[in-house]
Amino acid sequence: MNGSTPQVPGTYVFDAAESRRARALNRLCGSLKEAENREKFKADEVAYCETYGLTVQQRDAVLRRDWNRMMELGGSIFYVFKLAMVDQRSMQYLGGVFTGMTTEEFAQALKAGGRSFG
Repeated sequence: MNGSTPQVPGTYVFDAAESRRARALNRLCGSLKEAENREKFKADEVAYCETYGLTVQQRDAVLRRDWNRMMELGGSIFYVFKLAMVDQRSMQYLGGVFTGMTTEEFAQALKAGGRSFG
């Protein structure tokens, strides 16, 4: 990450440098808002990744659905979530992945006030 961006342990700061670094990844994920693109992606995920010019690391993270790695590579949660929706995954599911909880544990933590994530 950019050395001038404040670091918060356990988090990813999405700033302009990260946006540029992950442009291809975020463009791919953002494209999935269109039904036609979701069908193309599901038909051949590798070819779809090639269309967007993902790096090897980005492509690997997308194909393995390594949500944390996508974030490490500069993915924006707002775009990455569009990929999760292709797999019928909820924001609570991703929240659980990012915090090391199950979906149910994460949802319960939110109901309890949300700030007690481990």
